[in-house]
Amino acid sequence: MTDAAAGETPPESTVLARPDDRIPSVLRFSAELVAWVATPWVLAGHSWLLAAASLVVLIGLPAVLSTPGDKNSVVIAVPGWVTVLMVLAELGAAVVSMWLLRPGWAAVAVTLLATASVIAETPRRRWLLSSAGDVSPPRPRPVRRRP
Repeated sequence: MTDAAAGETPPESTVLARPDDRIPSVLRFSAELVAWVATPWVLAGHSWLLAAASLVVLIGLPAVLSTPGDKNSVVIAVPGWVTVLMVLAELGAAVVSMWLLRPGWAAVAVTLLATASVIAETPRRRWLLSSAGDVSPPRPRPVRRRP
C-alpha cells in the first residue's frame, strides 16, 4: 500500500490498457471482408437498395463510429458496447450470407473463421466493455470566481 502523504508515488492508473490484438484483428478483418462482399451479393437478388444499405451499415458505420482508444482517429465517439455490437453484426452477416450464397464447405470455413475471431477477440471485447470503453462526458470543472 502506498502513502502519497509520506512522499511515495501513488500506483499507476487502474484503467486497463488496450490489449495487443494484431492476430485477432487479422481474423476479424478477414471475416469483415467476407461480409462486405457476400452480404450485398445476397441482398442484390432482392433489391439493389438493400445491397447498398448493407454496405453503408457494414462499412460506413464502423468507419464513423468508434470507441476512443480503440482507433487512432475517432469521428463520432461511442461506448465500447456499441463497437462490440457492430463487430458481432459484421461477423453474423458474414456467416449468414455465406450459408445463403456458397456451398457448404465455404460456409463452414467462414463460420470457423468468425468463431476463431470471436474467441481471439475476447481480451479486446473485455477491454471495450470495461470502463476503458466508456465515453461518458467529462465532469464539468467548478467555476471559481475572483472576489
